[in-house]
Amino acid sequence: MNLQPTNTEELQAVILENKSLLLRGGGTKTALSTVANESMILDMGKINGIIEYEPSEYTFTAYAGTPLRTIVAALAEHGQYLPFDPLLVEKGATIGGTVAANTSGSGRWRYGGVRDFILGIRFVDGQGRSVRSGGKVVKNAAGFDLSKFFVGSIGRFGALVEMTFKVFPQPRHYMTLQMTYAILANAMQAIFALTTSPLETDAVDIETYRDEIVVLIRLGGLETALAGRVERLKNFLSQNSPVEAIEIIEDDLQLWQSVNHLEWASDYSSFIKVPIAPRQVEDLEMKLQLIQSKRRYSAAGNIAWLAINDDSQIAALLNDLQLVGLRILGPADSPFIGQLKGRDMLQRMKQVLDPHNIFGDI
Repeated sequence: MNLQPTNTEELQAVILENKSLLLRGGGTKTALSTVANESMILDMGKINGIIEYEPSEYTFTAYAGTPLRTIVAALAEHGQYLPFDPLLVEKGATIGGTVAANTSGSGRWRYGGVRDFILGIRFVDGQGRSVRSGGKVVKNAAGFDLSKFFVGSIGRFGALVEMTFKVFPQPRHYMTLQMTYAILANAMQAIFALTTSPLETDAVDIETYRDEIVVLIRLGGLETALAGRVERLKNFLSQNSPVEAIEIIEDDLQLWQSVNHLEWASDYSSFIKVPIAPRQVEDLEMKLQLIQSKRRYSAAGNIAWLAINDDSQIAALLNDLQLVGLRILGPADSPFIGQLKGRDMLQRMKQVLDPHNIFGDI
């Protein structure tokens, strides 16, 4: 039976009454929300709803169990959005789960990820204490920012109750430039040229699972200016990289929705997020050639997304490259694969916030 508190007081009581809990939001990230031991599921779904939304201030506060689709719809009514492209919106992902798993999508390239938009949180720690950190405005008090610390915490330090985000005005129009390259080295040449240029792009993704290498570049803005910007971008990349083919996609909404819903990885059982430096992309690709998988790189090669059926070889591979992956979908084993850096500091924080290890090991 799942435990389903409906408010903070009930949540505090549940935490104090149980010895081992696994936090769950929308259950969309199966590797992080499936019990692999004797833990009870702490379902945050009933602590939901938008608490406060100030369109003129470009901020909102919502409970952790609020579905992203609810927030996205409310923001859209005022021409605003979450620029980091949160994943799995239509599949039922919650705002709390997005913070805990740090699942930013393709928009992270230009605007930053979850960590760059969260302003404040309230959570209940492993001792049942209700704690606030940060604030509800862009400029708030200095000090240790626990709201940033909880991004990517995967529910191991406390149960997020509510959080405040800043938002941006949403561009009214988008266009995508699809560049095809014969080999990955040529695509990375284009990426490196683009990242050192003054040209503004909203998203830059690399697809390596097709017969050829595809770079998708999204631009957003005024409709009257987009065509000229795309043309300048096309000319720049043609001059600075050996392009095989170029296609302009004007109606690109479905394209990017499919990316953020992980439809490209639907044939695989495990899905792993790996922060990476662009210079490491070719090394990772070379090693992954021996493993049946699909790979996609977002944020111009700063995040690798690996879709795999058998991830038994991944730990050694990531260790060899001094990388760490986070399982999003797949078996509920240890969520981290590879070299988790800063573990000593995380253990010290664990002792302060969850000394009885109610929320599981790091």
